[in-house]
Amino acid sequence: MKTAGFENAHNKESEFAPETQNQADLAADRDAIKKRPLLSRIHTFDSLSIRDYRLLWLGQVDTSLGQWMDSITRSYLIYHITSSPLQLGLAAAMRGIPLFLFGIVAGAVADRSGRKAQLIIAQVTNALLNCILATLVITNRVQPWHVYVTGFLVGTVQAFQNPARQTLISDIAGSKHLINALALNSMALNSSRAVGPALAGFLIATIGVHGSYYVQAFMFVLATVWTIQMRIPERSRESVLIAKEPILKSIQAGFSYVAANPNIRTQLILALGPLTLAMPFTNMMPIFARDVLHGGAQLQGLLLSAFGVGSLLGAVVVASIPRRNAYALPAVIGAVVFSISVFFFGLSSWTWLSLVCAFISGVFMTTYQTQDQALLQLSAPRHIRGRVMSFYLMSRATVPIGTLLAGTLADYFGGPAAVRLMSLSALGLILLVIGTHPAFLSVKVSLQEDTHQDAHLE
Repeated sequence: MKTAGFENAHNKESEFAPETQNQADLAADRDAIKKRPLLSRIHTFDSLSIRDYRLLWLGQVDTSLGQWMDSITRSYLIYHITSSPLQLGLAAAMRGIPLFLFGIVAGAVADRSGRKAQLIIAQVTNALLNCILATLVITNRVQPWHVYVTGFLVGTVQAFQNPARQTLISDIAGSKHLINALALNSMALNSSRAVGPALAGFLIATIGVHGSYYVQAFMFVLATVWTIQMRIPERSRESVLIAKEPILKSIQAGFSYVAANPNIRTQLILALGPLTLAMPFTNMMPIFARDVLHGGAQLQGLLLSAFGVGSLLGAVVVASIPRRNAYALPAVIGAVVFSISVFFFGLSSWTWLSLVCAFISGVFMTTYQTQDQALLQLSAPRHIRGRVMSFYLMSRATVPIGTLLAGTLADYFGGPAAVRLMSLSALGLILLVIGTHPAFLSVKVSLQEDTHQDAHLE
């Protein structure tokens, strides 16, 4: 009742004097900014001032570290047991298959049920799977099928965790802080990509495979501690109604919504296409380091580090720029520059140019993905956002497919030709999509905070 009274009062004020109120608010904001210390005017970490987003972000850091550590440790373990490159590839595939099988279902579940509970269940399950595998290793009972089964279950858990976490970002951070929050989320992912494999390698070398898995279990337990403390915005009326409908109907509604909305469809193609076709160049690094640039493992590490540093810088830049609106045009330009920089990486035979291209591709990969994701979350209504984001998160399954295609092309035409061909395909896809839907370039979505959206907590 109190909330309703507040909303009515607010609406009356807005109805009688909207411009006066807005001008007063803007003047107050300017005065407040002038009085703030210099460091407080830096916008890079604005969304971390929101308690519940801070807890969500800390959980993202922990789970991302655990996932990257698992990727390295699982590959090491299966190859140590079997010495088979085929089984090495199969072990990686077992983690990716559930993202295809359950991704859309997980998005529908996120739109129907408590996302906080979904996160907690997923994280606890992941911790238990890590403990089981660590115990099998330390007791010398681990078999290849253990690696495959736990890998499939870990992928399943990840499929259900991803849309729940992504939809919570927009609900908790709000429209005003969404781009900053997504950029910080990207920063967490890219930092984990750099730290996780190194930490896993150190633990395997000093303690053993079981040590890496026990630490991963601790990461997921810690993420669960953060998640339990979060206060989640109450669901909209539409979400409550959707929870009562059959799950298959919810899934069908997700497909129908994407098919019927050209802007959403364009954003998803921009999110998945360039990443699937151009991102596999990072897996071709051994070919470039050894056969093209005539270096070794150290040069391979430098190339990957250049890409990683660029990704982090891109996330920092996006997080630091204050803005009132999200635009489609910068996302399209970022996708184009990302594809072009990958093409020139495939064309380069000079180490310095390859490092520059890897760096630039990292910067624009992060910036275009962050802005495209922000547009996607702001464009999709809250009650269907989980299903829309489950399409977006399919990139975690499509990029390995792109890597398989790149490897096949490299086998026939060589690594550089494969990278050039795939990056040109990414660029062609972008131009084709924009050419068939040019109105997308003028899309603008307001980032002004919705004062009523997050008024209730569940």
